[in-house]
Amino acid sequence: QVQLVEAGGGLVQPGGSLRLSCAASGSIFSLDVIGWYRQAPGKQRELVAVITGAGNTNYAVSAKGRFTISRDNAKNTVYLQMNSLKSEDTDDYYCSLQHWSDGATYWGQGTQVTVSS
Repeated sequence: QVQLVEAGGGLVQPGGSLRLSCAASGSIFSLDVIGWYRQAPGKQRELVAVITGAGNTNYAVSAKGRFTISRDNAKNTVYLQMNSLKSEDTDDYYCSLQHWSDGATYWGQGTQVTVSS
């Protein structure tokens, strides 16, 4: 089993920054793929950024150039640094881990990000 706990969400003004963290525990491995997703009420969850065990990253178009995903395998933690935030970044953000071995996917409980003046 895997447990994922997100933190770092909150209210920020447009142009501001937030750093989300996702702490993983349980049966996790450095090769597991971890990503950040966002979801608005009534809408599908969509990818924001993902990082592989090798450190390769991929970003949604809306996140490129503003967000940076990183991982600290020693701390079993993945971060999403969000800069130049816009009102349209407002959403619930979820951390996801996918096992490299069998593809099993786990989700955290989410953290809310609100960008508003």
